[in-house]
Amino acid sequence: MKAISVFCGANFNGDPFLKAAIDELADVMVAKDITLVFGGGRVGVMGLLADAVLSRGGKAIGVIPKFLMDKEVGHKGLTELHIVENMHQRKQMMTDLCEGVIMLPGGFGTLEEFFEVLTWLQLGLHQNPVGLLNVNGFYDFLLQQMDVMVERKFLKPANRQLIITSSNSIELIDLMSKFDASPEEVWFRDRNLT
Repeated sequence: MKAISVFCGANFNGDPFLKAAIDELADVMVAKDITLVFGGGRVGVMGLLADAVLSRGGKAIGVIPKFLMDKEVGHKGLTELHIVENMHQRKQMMTDLCEGVIMLPGGFGTLEEFFEVLTWLQLGLHQNPVGLLNVNGFYDFLLQQMDVMVERKFLKPANRQLIITSSNSIELIDLMSKFDASPEEVWFRDRNLT
């Protein structure tokens, strides 16, 4: 993978485990020459991750809607900054620029971005691996809810397995690099034809 989009929060709660995970992810991405693609903000987890990647000599590409740039939350020191019209264009461009997606802790926006891109994978609209970095158990309940969806037959087990999960950045990127899903394979999983 040459570039990974990271969905994460525009807030930071001061959690030392999260700060360590941000630094570890930046270390791994720079060591593997993986460009960060992210929401373009200078605040919260977004800003911390971008700064960590840049301070290690890595590349960071931001994609931010104009209305957020106008509120002065856009990061000014990036390798590239793309200003788009709306949130949907942001997600589409971030997906187009990457070869994998990782979700870090965040709020509603982070979840919305993650699940839309995950749904696109389920439908065969892209073949990029989708990873969840479960920092200090942050997403334990979300993962349990996905298991409930499988148990109650609203989610197929094969589609539940599309989410690559680890609490360790090195392991997560390694697992993502081994992911392979042709559009036909993902479509057949979704249609329950295999």
